[in-house]
Amino acid sequence: MKQRPQPLPSYDAEANLDALAYALATLTDPAEVRAFLEDLCTPAELEAMSDRWKVVPLLLQGVPYREIHDRTLVSVTTIGRVARSLERGAGGYVRAARKLGLAESH
Repeated sequence: MKQRPQPLPSYDAEANLDALAYALATLTDPAEVRAFLEDLCTPAELEAMSDRWKVVPLLLQGVPYREIHDRTLVSVTTIGRVARSLERGAGGYVRAARKLGLAESH
């Protein structure tokens, strides 16, 4: 990932992330979101994000890491990172999965 010589002040970084989130939230059609992501991200970044999202429903179903790897070819390391985000992250994966009916609502 790109490293800046001097990191942005945390306020600027937060404001930039909020602006990006707001831009995404204004797009209501999946085709619009896809076009935005294709313009925003490199092919490798899109593949990495798609791989992470692909394993979320399987982790929520309790599928073992090795079986997820065998089904998806996503690395066990990436699967572990997604699992940690599901357990201790900001809750975005679970919220999206619930909205799509891929996770139980509690």
